[in-house]
Amino acid sequence: MKPIRIAFYGKGGIGKSTIASNVSAAFALQGKRVLHIGCDPKADSTRCLTGRRIPSVLEQLALKEAPSRNDLVWKGRFQVQCTEAGGPEAGAGCAGLGITTAMKELERTGVFEENWDVIVYDVLGDVVCGGFSVPMRRHYVDQVYVVTSSDFMALYAANNILKGIRRYSCGSHLLFGGLILNHVKSKTDLSVAQLFAEQTNAHLTEYFLESTAVKRMDFQRELLISACPGDPNSMRFKHLLQKIEDARLQEFPAPQPMEREALELFGQKIYEQGAAHDWF
Repeated sequence: MKPIRIAFYGKGGIGKSTIASNVSAAFALQGKRVLHIGCDPKADSTRCLTGRRIPSVLEQLALKEAPSRNDLVWKGRFQVQCTEAGGPEAGAGCAGLGITTAMKELERTGVFEENWDVIVYDVLGDVVCGGFSVPMRRHYVDQVYVVTSSDFMALYAANNILKGIRRYSCGSHLLFGGLILNHVKSKTDLSVAQLFAEQTNAHLTEYFLESTAVKRMDFQRELLISACPGDPNSMRFKHLLQKIEDARLQEFPAPQPMEREALELFGQKIYEQGAAHDWF
């Protein structure tokens, strides 16, 4: 059976790496063979899966002309296999090039031909750069989940990612998996996200609560689902897994992202509704 191939996109700092790594671990705990691919120049997607920073593909290429499979893929918790694309130092070079190069190396070493049940991509949500759109553009993934919060700039980034999803969807390959709302502190956050979903013809797949436990796990390089299995967000990860599996049998309509002017008007609408309902 074809593996589940999913990507989590979102703006920097929105929590997509935390979500992606916990999803990878949760699938592995079900006995699935999981490949987790970090697609961010910071190369920090897998730190909670491995408990450390692993050498990135670009770092290994700097040491060897043709690194082996074991130079690129590292074993993490619950047997999750981890790799990081990596990228140049800040201010030096093209960050998206790291993803393009990493995909070529994983293909060259036969990693994608292994018997995976799940492949998870954690991607910096700047689809303006062609490198970051590679998982969508070259159809390495079947479902793209957009991680956002109710903050305007997070929704701005989410709207841009939806444009990329629409651009690279074709025929029956519609790509969009859903929105994932993070950092939920109140019903206001859910209301704003729901309005955004309605405005963009998207749907809200799952949401995660603002949590000190999540922050603590990030500092400790641990996974919430294993360290705090009774935490409400750990239960939400289990729900998310089921929704991801169910989505393989569903066909969601393509999102309709807003143009820039419409997005600004949406922001004004949220402000006015918030003032009327004491949201802020």
